[in-house]
Amino acid sequence: MASPPEHDKERTAKRSIGRRTPGHRSLGRRSLLLGTAALGAAGALGAAGCARIPSGDTLARLKSQRTVRLGIAGEAPYGFINDQGDFTGEAVELAKVIFKRLGIGAVQPVATDFSSLIPGLNSQQFDVVSAGMYINKERCAQVIFADPEYQMLDSFIVRKGNPKGLHSYQDVVRTKAKISTGTGYAEIDYAISAGVPEKELVILQDPVAGLNAVESGRVDVFAGTALTGREVVKKSNKAEATKPFAPVVDGKKKIDGGGFAFRPTDSGLRDAFNAEIHKMKKSGELFRILKPFGFTESEMTTLTAEELCA
Repeated sequence: MASPPEHDKERTAKRSIGRRTPGHRSLGRRSLLLGTAALGAAGALGAAGCARIPSGDTLARLKSQRTVRLGIAGEAPYGFINDQGDFTGEAVELAKVIFKRLGIGAVQPVATDFSSLIPGLNSQQFDVVSAGMYINKERCAQVIFADPEYQMLDSFIVRKGNPKGLHSYQDVVRTKAKISTGTGYAEIDYAISAGVPEKELVILQDPVAGLNAVESGRVDVFAGTALTGREVVKKSNKAEATKPFAPVVDGKKKIDGGGFAFRPTDSGLRDAFNAEIHKMKKSGELFRILKPFGFTESEMTTLTAEELCA
């Protein structure tokens, strides 16, 4: 596989909050998504201003508008433009089903940088956020979450045969392997917590750049989610994904969960969304929606937002 372009090349790691966003397929599509979504958001904001609905009743307002603005990061498999030019992804498809049942017929994806999702939500650029976002204590201080639709373990992308025997962050420290991960990934903190010096972490744009780096020998391992690992190595004959594992942080195994985020004032909307997602979990419909995007049955979860916020 060809070396990544200049902007994909490794750069010194900086601490950042955890994120769960496997790489997007195309920078060009992401740019298109950002531009078209921004125009659409402006129109939706105008419609919101005209609605004769009390500002505190967001669900009633959205029913009146018949459209909900969904903040996404323009990344597969959560929310992206596919090869046919359509908006899709597990978050987009799940949102379409749930909001339709809540009386809101249209979902308008609005793409932005991952780090801008929560600020954009709280400044009303969109009504709800879903971008593979892990539910954690720091984020729970800024927004409220529905219960997670999935849980996720980590995995490494390594050379075929895993020559250094890397199955955990502790193995990386023990073998002094050169480790990389993605911009803003939770794996940054997991690696540092295990003892990897921050200055030695290689930060790459996305898992495709990580795969390239592993295949070329520039790094020994790329750390990401189990979903990231198994999807990105499918067409590689030089790299493989390790078995999923739970990172150990402060002596405890860490299992993450991702869910939809809402403004703190929108507890009614969140509760209505939550009621639907629990019905879908019970019936198995949730897994049927997520399965085409690479999720496995073992990644369905009974974890709650309350547990993950603690």
